[in-house]
Amino acid sequence: MRTTRVTVAAFVAAAALTLTACGDQPAKSGQVTQISGGQAKDGSATVLERPFDKPDLVLTDTTGKPWNLREQTKGKPTLIYFGYTKCPDVCPLTMSNIAVAKKALPKADQDKLQVVFVTTDPERDTPESLGAWLKAQDPAFTGLTGDFATIQAAARTLGIGIEAAKKEADGGVVSMHGAQVIAFSPKTDEGYLLYGESATVDDYTKDLPKIVKGENP
Repeated sequence: MRTTRVTVAAFVAAAALTLTACGDQPAKSGQVTQISGGQAKDGSATVLERPFDKPDLVLTDTTGKPWNLREQTKGKPTLIYFGYTKCPDVCPLTMSNIAVAKKALPKADQDKLQVVFVTTDPERDTPESLGAWLKAQDPAFTGLTGDFATIQAAARTLGIGIEAAKKEADGGVVSMHGAQVIAFSPKTDEGYLLYGESATVDDYTKDLPKIVKGENP
């Protein structure tokens, strides 16, 4: 797969402007808005010349227990995505694409891969509801919820902008959040690859075997 190489500073500048609006209702014309482009439109992986540090983040998992991101993913290939369960399109599609691609891996590699979904709507995404939603995607996926300010700060360290969910005049709820998936290397525990919302099942299927090994796709 073709990869694009960028610096962290360049990515943060672009990603900060790239937010996707997700609502509770099926997408209408103009409901999903891309403000800027920082991603390759064909879903190619972007390789960061200066990788991101893994966020020092402790949240609540779907069993209601504290979950330390750094400690519990140390030395493991990890994909991190910020979204929410009531998103009608981008979030479920992204997680479904990863789930399908993961199944193409050998069982041993499936067990190594950590997929972490951090909610951007913690007020509605309780541990129970988040767990039920992720179970339909892949029971092995980790779901995290907690204080919104803590989640927002962690996302910013990865160049991902998120805003608190807002209720619209028609009663629907819209949440703005970056749609990037960040891949962390098992060798360095640093985020060295990113994918935009255009990444497909085929993109992840081709790349995951190398991500598991901490290699560039």
